[in-house]
Amino acid sequence: TLLEGIKCIGELTPRTKDFLVSFGERMSVRIVAANLNKLGVPSQGFDSWTIGMQTNSEFGNAEVLPKSYDKIKETLDKFDSMMVPVVTGFLGADPNNRITTLGRGGSDLTATILGAGLSVDEVQVWKDVDGIMTADPRLVPSALPVNAVTYEEAAELASFGAEVLHPISMQPAILTNIPVRVKNSYNPSAIGTIITADRDMSDALVTAITSKNNIETIDIISTRMLGAYGFLSTVFRLFEECQVSVDVVASSDVSVSVTIDKKNTLPENIHKLMSKLQKFADASILKERCIVSIISNLNKSSEVMTTTFGVMKRLGIQCEMLSQGASKVNISIVVQMAEKDALIKALHAVFFEEMPLDDIKPID
Repeated sequence: TLLEGIKCIGELTPRTKDFLVSFGERMSVRIVAANLNKLGVPSQGFDSWTIGMQTNSEFGNAEVLPKSYDKIKETLDKFDSMMVPVVTGFLGADPNNRITTLGRGGSDLTATILGAGLSVDEVQVWKDVDGIMTADPRLVPSALPVNAVTYEEAAELASFGAEVLHPISMQPAILTNIPVRVKNSYNPSAIGTIITADRDMSDALVTAITSKNNIETIDIISTRMLGAYGFLSTVFRLFEECQVSVDVVASSDVSVSVTIDKKNTLPENIHKLMSKLQKFADASILKERCIVSIISNLNKSSEVMTTTFGVMKRLGIQCEMLSQGASKVNISIVVQMAEKDALIKALHAVFFEEMPLDDIKPID
């Protein structure tokens, strides 16, 4: 009936799309619960909002409301403790009971919210790799699983391109200090990666290398507001007005460079932003760029950066922008998209495979 309605109207709003994509997940929990019961495991399927998962009304990328935690515990505590609840992932409902989705990888976030609400001993997230890897195994076949990372490291990896976890899935675990383990459903015997608040960093240098592809860089240099108070606040107010989100920032009092993710930004919003910026600044866009992020030991960042720039020098790659996040575990470098693969492979070879810098050859 819903599909017929969409066909007749000839359009698909974010609200309707969330409703539409919910059917597969809702059907799956009923199938899984029924099969568990058939196997003799008492089980019941739940749509997440029926146990208290409430979100705001930002369809397609909804945020879970804080009151959900207590409501989830209150609801599930009423059931027999031997009953296995099977709950829809990545779905919620707003205060008007309209179905919402939590964005890409939202089932990870659902899992950690449920874990936090129920105060479990450990949350397990099952994927198709042996945990968090030192690099994307599709690009670097020699990539290795990482045994342990901190919440900060996992969050930075997720935010800057690693597709193993949802970017904000660590927040509920951080609030309640619950360990999260990433396991491989195709290789259950693998230990996986354990994510905790702290870990032994004495021997650690680089944890993993990831990338955010096909981004754009906006360079903004003050003209009329040269040295004037409020330049940066004016710039970022315009980003907010035009609904353009920023990944990486490098700035001074009269200039700022930022990266934006085209996938999460409407082209018309970028055009609107540039028009506003050019009224008081020289603003230009560099396309086909990439953020290469190195998640590393903050106490050894100088060593990491020295080696990284040594690799880039050998390859003949120029750093267009450099930023170290407030957490200090993430060093982000902006390069041309065409140079990304060679850089990541070389960095992985040096940091994880003991390749000497002298063995790195320039890019043809």
